[in-house]
Amino acid sequence: QVQLVESGGGLVQAGDSLRLSCAASGPTFSIYAVGWFRQSPGKEREFVGAISKSGDFTKYLDSVKGRFTISRDNAKNTVYLQMNSLKPEDTAVYYCAAQRDRGSYFYRSKSYYEHWGQGTQVTVSS
Repeated sequence: QVQLVESGGGLVQAGDSLRLSCAASGPTFSIYAVGWFRQSPGKEREFVGAISKSGDFTKYLDSVKGRFTISRDNAKNTVYLQMNSLKPEDTAVYYCAAQRDRGSYFYRSKSYYEHWGQGTQVTVSS
């Protein structure tokens, strides 16, 4: 059983950067793909990006491409979401999720992921 804990959220101004972390406990984290999702009030939880188990493949929501970068350190059981040039519309609770990697076709789907963190709030003021 994988347990996930997000950290790094906060209140920033537009144009600033934040780095979120997703720390995992449990064995064999290196077999899991990890996705990042976000949810703002009144909206569906949406896919932000994902990274393959080895870290050699990533996928992103179009609106964050070029601004957000996902990386992982399997030795530390941690996945990172580096967010640059933040915009007010990036304001949301950000969640990481993990599932045994079955290929990138599934990465965008919330239902693919079995394990979820509790979320961390990111607020971007204009």
